[in-house]
Amino acid sequence: MICGKTSTREQEEKMFFDTINLKSDEIFLKLDRTIEANPEKRWVPCYEFKICLGFDGTEAGHCNFRVGYTEKLYFGGNIGYSIYEPFRGNHYAGKACLLLFELARMHGMNFLYITCNPDNIASRKTCEYAGGVLEAIVDLPTDNDMYLDGEKQKCIYRINL
Repeated sequence: MICGKTSTREQEEKMFFDTINLKSDEIFLKLDRTIEANPEKRWVPCYEFKICLGFDGTEAGHCNFRVGYTEKLYFGGNIGYSIYEPFRGNHYAGKACLLLFELARMHGMNFLYITCNPDNIASRKTCEYAGGVLEAIVDLPTDNDMYLDGEKQKCIYRINL
């Protein structure tokens, strides 16, 4: 995981923005927690959200947004997402990404990376739905956490904001 410990309220107020407006007619992102940066571990600030359906608030999945640009984020991406099985096929992950772009702009970011495994066709389609352009399929460095967990390659999608 790229994120670290939960931040204190004082640190949250300095590092994190209000996310109440991350919603569309179809979904909204409910802030679950914020996680402070940890420079020693090369972790950046992170927001974690539940992806909820707009009509009744049902939780359909979750996503996170990691702030900044680091080598770790090049391979791990600025955005991560997962949609629960019964809710797949509705572009909820892609729609969540689109909502997170505004948060990235608030942090002064001009582009984002979203990454996935080359054989994850659904995630690749999500990256493309969100406007990502495949920059490369890269071998993970052997000291990368994902490599140590058994992953070998990542598709790197870049999204210009």
